[in-house]
This record gives sequence, structure tokens and C-alpha cells, in this order.
Amino acid sequence: MNDLPARVHIHEEGPREGFQIEPGPIATARKVELIDALARTGLDHIQVVSFVNPKRVPGMADADEVVAALTPVEGVQYSALWLNQQGLLRALAHPGLTLEGKLTLYASPAFLMKNQNRTPDEQLAAQPELLRMYLHYGVPVRSGFVTAAFGCNFEGDIPPARVVELITRQREIAREQDVVLDHFGLADTMGWANPQLVRRVVGAVRDAHPDISLSLHLHDTRGLGLANALAGLEMGVDRFDTAVAGLGGCPFAALKGAAGNICTEDFVLLCEEMGIDTGVDLDALIECARLAEDIVGHPLPGKVKAGGSLSAMRRRIG
Repeated sequence: MNDLPARVHIHEEGPREGFQIEPGPIATARKVELIDALARTGLDHIQVVSFVNPKRVPGMADADEVVAALTPVEGVQYSALWLNQQGLLRALAHPGLTLEGKLTLYASPAFLMKNQNRTPDEQLAAQPELLRMYLHYGVPVRSGFVTAAFGCNFEGDIPPARVVELITRQREIAREQDVVLDHFGLADTMGWANPQLVRRVVGAVRDAHPDISLSLHLHDTRGLGLANALAGLEMGVDRFDTAVAGLGGCPFAALKGAAGNICTEDFVLLCEEMGIDTGVDLDALIECARLAEDIVGHPLPGKVKAGGSLSAMRRRIG
């Protein structure tokens, strides 16, 4: 437990993750209402939209309108997701967004083929051009990302050595263009991780690349999300992707209704009770979770929005 970080950084992805997968339609004003409320909780990074083809992702058809309608809060970074140059150009049209490029590789060739219709060699070959595109548009790049780093519904278990190798290749590609990648995200895209496996993969990456920082993108598909987050915390990981109220899911996981990212307020409670600073007002965040549930019109999987914070309970008892 000695490696627990004193503070964690939370990358809130609920608005983007949730509103792109909800059947909807959800009014633009209600999306903005949730994002603005989240920005007042102490969260300092919120992923708000995806700039993608509205025919394929109807829930993001109003992405430009959502960004334009936000009320920026000082100290909060608003980010977006894009899949190609057209999406990046749309993001660049919004100066209030914080843009950062990243390279992405898949630890599962089977999932890569189903998701991108590419082989691992083709995905690798595409990374230098992607990096050149970011550099051309002045978008900073310092991060890499490994999808399905802990296992895959289409392929099974993933050897930790494969994850290490993918990070090595990403760093080599970046160095060829004088770019230094010093941060990497590891994604449990389909919920195969367990606490022991988190320790093994994080440990293997750290042994091979001790100079990089890590973040975890954990899904709660099989109910182990918070247990896996705790294992990451115990390994000293201090950056996590989360989604308020558990918004979202994984449309590519071959499991209808599969849970998405770990729930933000549940994770904040875990950290708060262990003495780890998040900078977040948990009671305000719980209200955001209840708002999210009201907006989508059906129950969401987060637990703390129903049970409340323990700090609030202590105040009532005291």
C-alpha cells in the first residue's frame, strides 16, 4: 500500500461515452447542462463530444453545437474524440477545446480487425502518417494508448509482453519524428482485467519503461472495475478515465448492455475514504450523477448516487 498516490487525476468521459451510445434523442441543452454541472465539481478534464460521422453515431450529430454552447470554467480542460482528419478539423474549429493527439495500437489483432478492419502491421504503418498530421496542425502529441491490453472477447487472454512491445514500438515511431511519448494509457476495453492481472501488466510496463507515466481506462463489464482501480492505485497509478454515474458502455465488446467505464463518483468515494485527494466535491458530483440519470431517463449503474457519500453521513450522525 506504500505506493498509493497522494492525489489522482480523473479524466471524465461520461458525456462523450454516454451520449454517443444512448438511443436518445437527447436535447443539446441537456447535454450542455450536465457538462456545465460537471465543470463545477472540481473535475479539471472533461471529454465532451466525439467529432464523428453523424450517420454512424447519431448521438453526436450536435457535437459542434454542444461545444459552442458550453460555459467554460477556468481551470477545466474540455476535450474531444475524433477518428480521422475530418474529425480533427472540426475539433480545431473550436478554440476552447484542449486538443492532444495520441497514437493507438491494439493488443488484440482480432479486435483490431473487427473494429478497424486492419491487421497489426497495417495499424503500425498508419501511425507515422497520423503523427505527421498532428504535427502539421500543431496538435501536441505526448501519449500512446493500448486498447484491449488485458484481454479480448474475440481472442482471449493477452500476454503482458505484447503490451510492452506495443509501447516500445509506439515510442520508436515517435522518436523517428523527434517526438517523445512519456504517457501511456492501458485500456481494459472488454472487462477482462482482475487485480492480479492489473499488477502484472502495470509491473511489466514499468520494468521495461520506467520513465513513463501510466493511466488506466477500466471497464466494469464483469463487476471488477473498482477492484482493478484499487490494484492500479496500489501500483502508484495516478490517472484514471471514468464516467459519471457509469454512463456509456462498449458497443464493440460483443456483449449487449455491457458496462462501460468505472463510475466517477464511486471511484472518488474510494479515493476519498483512502485519503487520496481528487480535488472533486463528491456531493456535487453525486448531484451530477442523478442529473445524468434524469437526462437519459433510465437507471444508471453507479452506486454512490443512491447511497450517498460517507462524509455526508458522518455529518448527519455528528
